[in-house]
Amino acid sequence: MESAVPSGPALQSQAVLTPLTSAAIFLVLTIDPGGEQVVRDLLPDLAGLRRAVGFRAPEGGLTCVTGIGSDAWDRLFAGPRPAGLHPFREVAGARHRAPATPGDLLLHLRAARMDLCFELAGRLTRRLAGAATVVDAAHGFRYFDDRDLLGFVDGTENPEGRAAAEAVTVGAEDPGFAGGSYVIVQKYLHDLAAWNALPVEQQERAVGRTKLGDVELDDAVKPPDAHVALTGVTGPDGRERQIMRFNMPFGSFEGQGESGTYFIGYARTPEVTEEMLRNMFVGRPPGTHDRLLDFSTAVTGSLYFVPAAALLDDPPPAPSPSAGGAAGQAAAEAVTRTAAHAATTASVPAPDGSLAIGSLKRTPVR
Repeated sequence: MESAVPSGPALQSQAVLTPLTSAAIFLVLTIDPGGEQVVRDLLPDLAGLRRAVGFRAPEGGLTCVTGIGSDAWDRLFAGPRPAGLHPFREVAGARHRAPATPGDLLLHLRAARMDLCFELAGRLTRRLAGAATVVDAAHGFRYFDDRDLLGFVDGTENPEGRAAAEAVTVGAEDPGFAGGSYVIVQKYLHDLAAWNALPVEQQERAVGRTKLGDVELDDAVKPPDAHVALTGVTGPDGRERQIMRFNMPFGSFEGQGESGTYFIGYARTPEVTEEMLRNMFVGRPPGTHDRLLDFSTAVTGSLYFVPAAALLDDPPPAPSPSAGGAAGQAAAEAVTRTAAHAATTASVPAPDGSLAIGSLKRTPVR
């Protein structure tokens, strides 16, 4: 059984558990060689920058959650690491693939108004100019009654109250990083023409819920490859293991256009989300992949640790490459891995029958 959720001002979490909003901006950045100190200098200023923008429209509820990737952690900080932090692990099934793509920093901005998100995103990226590069950006919006572009309500199964805190907050199992969370992000592009050609009954069988009423189908009629059937995860004690999803639709009309869902899932341990992804892409049992993947292609994937607010306000010491110690060696190796990863994954080859998605920033159709 997982240990209790920490409490107290020293362990104040970032603003993960805030209500769904009408607007969001998701920014994924890589740290340029030599840009580590600029990033470190920004971390203690994040709270003040958010307040400076949010104070102008307090009713907008502006928040900013910052996540740090595995390689970036070694480049930014000396000392211990979060126990569960590692690079995103690609998941390859017989027909579909969840690729791993570059990402050192995640900035998840949310508000009731897009102008607040846009203003804060601009301030943050200007501070990071020349030190970090935006490799992926998405402007999320609320779509009617919290539906995705496939027409179904998204996030119905999110835990609430105490259960939500238990699901996302690191506790005594990793005391040095209590109050933090792990987050996985993926951008999915939808083939809406093919999806909308399906009768509603077939759409409901693919999702596992009714489209209008958002009621889960009875187990007797729910197909084994339905999205809902594959994303449920239980622990050894038989209890359901949950995550918090703050997914948002996004889209553009440039060229042939693209639209989809930006998946963002927070959890106490990345193991839960990773098991969900294995079920979706490989199948449970293998071969029964998530039917939604026939219409929705994952084109990015990265994992981050979201530290407690106190760590951002007062970051750990920087590694010292000149000292030649383990921390410095790890930082140097992380720079090399990041550069190699960017070179080999800047373009994500699409599987047969997919949407043929290309580069990360704009993901143009080839």
